Amino acid sequence: MSVEDEKRIAAEAAAAYVEDGMRVGLGTGSTVAHLLPSLARRGVTATFVATSPRTEQAAKALGLVVEPFDTLDRLDLAIDGADQVTTGGWLIKGGGGAHTREKIVAAATDRFIVIADSTKLVDQLHTPVPLELLAFGLASTLHRLQPTRIRAGAISPDGGVIADFLGEINDPSELAHRLSASPGVIEHGLFAPSLVSEILIGTGEAVRRLIIGETR
Repeated sequence: MSVEDEKRIAAEAAAAYVEDGMRVGLGTGSTVAHLLPSLARRGVTATFVATSPRTEQAAKALGLVVEPFDTLDRLDLAIDGADQVTTGGWLIKGGGGAHTREKIVAAATDRFIVIADSTKLVDQLHTPVPLELLAFGLASTLHRLQPTRIRAGAISPDGGVIADFLGEINDPSELAHRLSASPGVIEHGLFAPSLVSEILIGTGEAVRRLIIGETR
C-alpha cells in the first residue's frame, strides 16, 4: 500500500473512537486531511475544535460542527498526526506550524490519539524540531538557540514566527526543557509521552496500535 493509503486506514481507525456528544480536537496536516471525510461519513453528532484555519474550513465544508476553543476547558478526545513518533510515545510535531495550538489541545483532552503512516515511526527522534518564536527580540532568541533556521514566510495561526531547531537530540526530555525555558520561545514541537494516549500507525493493510498512556 502507498503512504497515503496507510494514512487513510490509520485515520479511519481513529474516527471510530468518536461518539455522539463528544467534544473532539482536530489536528493539522495531511493525515488529518484523511480523518475529516471519515468523520463526516460516520455522521456522529459531536462538537469539534480545530487547531488551524485550514482544518476548520475543511471540517465545516464536510458538515462537521466546529466551535472556537475559547469556552471549553476540557475535551473528550483529540486526534492528530505527527512528523515523527517513537514506540515510547515521544513525538515531533509542527510541520504545519500549528504545534502550539496542537499542544494546547493535547493537554486539554482526556484522550489524545495520534495517527501516522509507517514512515513516521523512528527509533530515535531527529531534527528538525519546529519552534514558534516571538518576533520581539528574534535575533537574540536565534542566537541562544543555534543552530536554528527561520522558515521563510511561515507564521503560526496566531502570528508567531516559525523556525526549526537543527541541533542534535540526545535526550528529548532535556531538549524539551531547554527549549521551554528559553525566553522568546512560545512553544516547541517535542511532545512528551505524558500527553499521548495511543498511537495508530498504518502499516501495509493493517493498523498497528501502540498504547502509551491511560485515559487522562
